[in-house]
Amino acid sequence: MEIYFQLVTDAEALKKACDELRNVRTLGFDVETTDLDPYRGNLRLVQLSDGRNTKVVDLRAFAGGHWSVASGQPGEISETAKALRANADLEPLRELLTNPKITKIAHNAKFDTKWVRHHLGCEVGGVYDTYLASILIAAGEGERRHGLADVVQFFLGRTLDKAEQVSDWGAAELSQSQIEYAAMDAAIMPEVKAKLDERIATDGLADVLRIENECVMPIAEMELNGFYLDTERWREQLEKVSVIQRRAGDELQHLLSAGVAQASLFGQTQINLDSIEQVTDALVNLGVPVPNSTRAWELQPLADEYPVVAKLLEYRAAAKASQSFGENILEFIEPATGRIHADFRQIGAPTGRFACSKPNLQQIPHEAEYRRCFMAPPGRKLVIADYSQIELRILADFSGDQNFIDAFVAGSDFHAATAAQVFGIKAEDVSADQRSFAKRLNFGVVYGIGASRFASMTGLTQRQAEETLRRYFATYPKMDEWLRNAARNVLNERSARTASGRMARMNFDPNDRGSVGAAQRYAKNMPIQGTSADILKRALRLLHDDIRDTSARLVNIVHDEIVVECDAAEAGSTAAKLESAMQRAGSEYVSKVPIKVDIHTADEWTK
Repeated sequence: MEIYFQLVTDAEALKKACDELRNVRTLGFDVETTDLDPYRGNLRLVQLSDGRNTKVVDLRAFAGGHWSVASGQPGEISETAKALRANADLEPLRELLTNPKITKIAHNAKFDTKWVRHHLGCEVGGVYDTYLASILIAAGEGERRHGLADVVQFFLGRTLDKAEQVSDWGAAELSQSQIEYAAMDAAIMPEVKAKLDERIATDGLADVLRIENECVMPIAEMELNGFYLDTERWREQLEKVSVIQRRAGDELQHLLSAGVAQASLFGQTQINLDSIEQVTDALVNLGVPVPNSTRAWELQPLADEYPVVAKLLEYRAAAKASQSFGENILEFIEPATGRIHADFRQIGAPTGRFACSKPNLQQIPHEAEYRRCFMAPPGRKLVIADYSQIELRILADFSGDQNFIDAFVAGSDFHAATAAQVFGIKAEDVSADQRSFAKRLNFGVVYGIGASRFASMTGLTQRQAEETLRRYFATYPKMDEWLRNAARNVLNERSARTASGRMARMNFDPNDRGSVGAAQRYAKNMPIQGTSADILKRALRLLHDDIRDTSARLVNIVHDEIVVECDAAEAGSTAAKLESAMQRAGSEYVSKVPIKVDIHTADEWTK
């Protein structure tokens, strides 16, 4: 592919280049940087192309002699970023990038938009992410990779040379091959988009791609904002967990010792508490009816009857907390901001749910002892909101079950109402245990739970579990019908969709009952969980637009929960904007039941 490109290194050339591209509808967009982290490196090149005319802007020429990295001091950005933000000669480039009428086509656009936001101080408008489009088209099927070279090969049948990707982008003078490489990555994007759009239209994915594209900038902003973690509080909690783990470990060793086959002449026999085989053997020798596995949900029903099982679960919870949420998390605090800037993958699963790493903020334990360590700095507040029973509301809307809908419309305690129906009692007579039982049943149904799994979760016999589910579905017959149809349809369609059209393809062996059952359970859950993900992403875009030019900053998300940080004086108005955005987003996909948002303001990330 032959391309014409121009290297831009001065203000006059930049203005002329931007004028040439000002009236096009789509632009390939890419950046080259000296690091993967915008707080630790410099933005070297910005490339823009209409597919024929490509401009490569070398920002080192606009840094006014400041070409350094961040100092590492809290609250500081690099001298380079300061110089670029202040340089008025870059205004034509900023205007082009922010223009929402010109679609900027980028691959993994979150990366490019983060660097532009941090180093040029502007928001990229009109984003189209070919990486997200490729993932949507794959719909969870196969082992396809979605890097730019992979997408070009798959959709265009051509090889894209990426050898220069890891070259030295901080060099005083870039080589001709580096510049050609950078130009090509932008120039090829309009052609890639055109080919992707053909499949997007064929597969009915236009609406969900719009949701994903509009969510790119809010997520880029959130990662740049980061979430403040109080180091001292965190270490205090770690010490408490270590004490709990040691104590639980000692007590568990004592309880298990009677079930260890070999005796010791020197006191209590020690076993490896992290060895599933050794622990299982000891439990069996103690007469515990160990199920097929020792996963927590399978052992939980035994905890009340067997203290050794309860102690094992306590030990494992402390051990997991110590390993997964220990000192290692503090290593992710960025010195320049004093905050954690986690990496959020926008389509972390075919359902559309986010995945998070470095570290995984979505798996921080719900206990207040952990979450209180995530705070608002002095003078700021956290506004924390989450959708109330959003997946059950989506199921009620999809199924059209009037009893289901009426329970939500009445604003009653849905779990208590379900318990009253299942146990044949008045709602006011429902006990806490009965409500908890109904809650597990309600959420279990969303995930396609069967009688065997429900029996394991609750300690019921198979027959009792079957009878409970029979009464449950008799209470909500239309919901039962919708779930049955979802399970039946997947056998022919081998796919499921959310309200936005997001699709998940499913491959299974029709002669394998286990494989078919897993596909049917997923077919029930995917439209519900996926629509919840659609709603959250739509809410993030609405919120992003509503809080622009305020002190509010998005700092974290966890499935159906959004955390915003703002000046204390703006907490009330920020809460109103957050609640409004979440309700409006939900109402776009759920119309038969009200959308309820639980929201509060606090100094810490607590319920």
